[in-house]
Amino acid sequence: MDYELKLAPGSHSRNYWRDFLLSHELLYYLTWRDIVVRYKQTVVGILWAVLRPFLTMLVFTVVFSFLVRVPGPDGVPYSLLVLSGLTPWLFFATALSAISVCLIANSAIITKIYFPRVIIPLASLLANLVDFLVSLLLLLGLLLWYSYVPPWYIVALVPLTLLLMLFVFGLGTWFAALTVRYRDFTQLVPFFLLLGMYISPVAYPIDLVPEKWMTLYSCNPMVGIIQGFRWAILGNIPFPELPLEISGAATVLILYIGLAYFRATEQTFADSI
Repeated sequence: MDYELKLAPGSHSRNYWRDFLLSHELLYYLTWRDIVVRYKQTVVGILWAVLRPFLTMLVFTVVFSFLVRVPGPDGVPYSLLVLSGLTPWLFFATALSAISVCLIANSAIITKIYFPRVIIPLASLLANLVDFLVSLLLLLGLLLWYSYVPPWYIVALVPLTLLLMLFVFGLGTWFAALTVRYRDFTQLVPFFLLLGMYISPVAYPIDLVPEKWMTLYSCNPMVGIIQGFRWAILGNIPFPELPLEISGAATVLILYIGLAYFRATEQTFADSI
């Protein structure tokens, strides 16, 4: 049965999510386009999804393990500690950067045709998910290199990845809508990510954080997500109950705020962009 889209006063809001579900072909096209464009004129192509975390891991390992001599968990190679935190962080950083400017980057489409605009940030998220999955292969290769056997509950990476995606999507749609109106966010988001990397346990173990500051430190939603990844991959660290509870609650709140603000301002995108 064919679906005919009719634009009438008020129909946009009533049928929004139905239109979204019926626009799956556009979602596929935009996702595939983002993947192809990103690596089209590069020499090594999608191998950058492996090289970037690998080279960053090497730098962090040399600086924190050999120069600063930050202690890591017993029996865990420092490079594994770094990569298990770097993998979710790089997905968060690259996806958030891409989503925050995705509406501006697709201004030509937005000003010409109607479709649920939320498809654009979702396509950007899915395109970056491909890089994330490739980087997980690097992590698997490093586990094999060190003959490190992960725990059986490594399957928890599936819900943890879903939590990470929802958090990035909620924050990204919020920033994307704000960027259309306030172009300052094109400068604020990279600065926010730079600070965020230092206040997240990406290159260092969470044990270095004093106990009296742990609750405040865990208010950063990425702390629970990163520690959850480490717990599922390495297996010899405690389950991050409090940080994950905060991450889950923050994700629900930010997803609601992000989508609500996106929907409230969506009809002005074509005029403001």
